[in-house]
Amino acid sequence: MHKLTAVIVLLVMGSAICQGGVSGADDETFGQAGQNAQLANEGLVCCRKFVEGWLKHADAKTGLIPRNINQDKDIWNAQDSAADNYPFMVLTAAITDRALFDGRMLKMLRSETKLTSRIGSMPDTYSFSKQGFRDAEADLGRIIFGSSEYIKDGLLPLTEWLGPSPWCERMLNILDDMWGHAPIETAYGKIVSTNVEVNGEMLQALSRIYWMRGDEKYLDWAIRLGDYYLLDKHHPTLDSNRLRLRDHGCEIVSGLCELYATVHFARPEKKKAYEKPIHIMLDRILEIGRNDKGLFYNWVNPQTGEHDKGLCDTWGYNLNGFYTVYLIDKTEAYRQATLKALSTMYDNYRNYKWEGSSSDGYADSIESGLNLYNREPVSSAGKWLDSEIKVMWKMQKPDGVIEGWHGDGNFARTTIMYCLWKTQGLTVQPWREDVLFGAEREGDTLKISISSQKSWQGKIIFDVPRHKVNMKMPLDWPRINQFPEWFTVEDGKNYQVANLSEDSKVTYSGKQLHKGLDIQLQPDEKQYLLINIK
Repeated sequence: MHKLTAVIVLLVMGSAICQGGVSGADDETFGQAGQNAQLANEGLVCCRKFVEGWLKHADAKTGLIPRNINQDKDIWNAQDSAADNYPFMVLTAAITDRALFDGRMLKMLRSETKLTSRIGSMPDTYSFSKQGFRDAEADLGRIIFGSSEYIKDGLLPLTEWLGPSPWCERMLNILDDMWGHAPIETAYGKIVSTNVEVNGEMLQALSRIYWMRGDEKYLDWAIRLGDYYLLDKHHPTLDSNRLRLRDHGCEIVSGLCELYATVHFARPEKKKAYEKPIHIMLDRILEIGRNDKGLFYNWVNPQTGEHDKGLCDTWGYNLNGFYTVYLIDKTEAYRQATLKALSTMYDNYRNYKWEGSSSDGYADSIESGLNLYNREPVSSAGKWLDSEIKVMWKMQKPDGVIEGWHGDGNFARTTIMYCLWKTQGLTVQPWREDVLFGAEREGDTLKISISSQKSWQGKIIFDVPRHKVNMKMPLDWPRINQFPEWFTVEDGKNYQVANLSEDSKVTYSGKQLHKGLDIQLQPDEKQYLLINIK
C-alpha cells in the first residue's frame, strides 16, 4: 500500500472510531501500545521507589548518598556513589518529578562539587563523620580513576539525555583537569593512566565530547590514547596476555572503536592508520573470545586462546564496538556477530545467572540487548528483553532499595532504557503514577495510547535525535550507557497528529512536538493518537 494511502485509511479509521464503528483497543498495534504503557508505568514506578528508598539514607548534613547502605555508609565516593547511583536518581527525577530534579538533585550536585573537589575539579572520597576527605593525602591515581568513572558512567549519559546542564559543566571541568594533570609520559604526549578501564572510558568520553564541544583538544587527547594502543606496543590483542571482555576491562575495545568512528569523519588519515590494528583486534576477539552461542567469555589470553568458562554480562558492550566498525567499514562479520548474539538470547539465556543473579548483572545484560535491538530488531531478542526485565524488577525490596549497594543505580538506568523503548522515547509532564502512556511503531506511523484514572492535563514530550541535537555527532553509533533513540522528531519537518478519540487532525512542527503536545484526560479516559510525517 502506498504510504499516503495508508495514512488516509488510518484517518478514516479514526473517524469511524469516533462514530462508534470500532474502538482503538480493537486495533492490534494500539493494543500493543496499551500493553507497552502498562510495562513502562511499572518500570517508572520502580525507579521512583528506588529514588525514594535511597534518599532516606542520604547524609543529613551534606545531602549526599553513601557508597553503600550496609557497609561504607560513612563515605561518598566518585567511582561508586557518583558514577553508578546518583546520576540515575537525577534522570529518574528529570522524567518523573521536575521539582525534585530542579531542587534536591541539583542541590546534591552543588554540595558534591563544593565538598569533594580536591585537585582542581577532580573529586576525592568524602567522609561524613570527618566532614572532610577520608584520606589525609591526595593520591592522583586514585582521584583520576574516580573522576573517569564519574564522567563515563554518570555525567556523560546524563549529558546525552539532558543536553547543556549543570551536570554537563561538572563533567567538562573534571575532564579538563584530568588532562591538565595527566601524569603518564608517552611518545605521543601525556596520558592520564595506563589502566585500560580508565583509558577506555576516556576514549569513549573524548570521542563524544569532541563532537559536542567542537574543540580539537578533546580529539587530540583521544588520539594520544589511540596511538598508544594501536600504533605502539600496547595493542589489546597483539601485545597482551590477558584481555578482559567484561566490565572493568572491556571499555578499551568499544573505546578504540568509538575513536575509530570519530577519526573516520574528522581525520581520515588517522582512520587509515588505525584500520588494520582495529580489525586485527576485533577479528582475534571473534576468533577466541566467544562461545558457540556468540556470547563473550569474561577474559581471554589473545596469545594462546585460553579463556575462562564464565560469560560476561556486558556482551553487548563489546558488540557496540563491533557494530560501530560495521557501520564505518561495512564488515559483514561484525554485523553477523551482533545478530548471532541477539538471536540466541531467548532460547538459551532466560533467567540466566548473570554475576550470580545480581541485579547489576541483569542490568548490564539487558542494556546490552536493548542497545543492539534498537539497531537490529530481532523479534526473539525483544521477547527476551520483556522476560528478563521482569526478573530484575522482582529483586527490588518493598522500601525501594534493590540490593543496598551502589549498583542499584544501574537497575534504574536500564529500567529507564527499557521504559523509553516501550514509549518510543515519549515522556509526559507532569508525570503521575496513574497516567499510563505507551507507543508502538507500525512502519512510519507511531501509535500512542494514553490514559489516566483521574483528571490529568499535561504534555506528551517527543524525543529528538539526541546524538545530533545534544552531542552534534555525525553518526548514532552504539554507545555504552546511551539511551537509544526510537521515534524522534526533527526541526524542519512537520508531523500530522490524528487524535482518534476526538476525530481531530492537526499538523505540528518537530520543534512544537518536542516542547510538548497538549493533552487533557478525564477520569478513566483513554485516548489514541496517530503520528505521521507530513
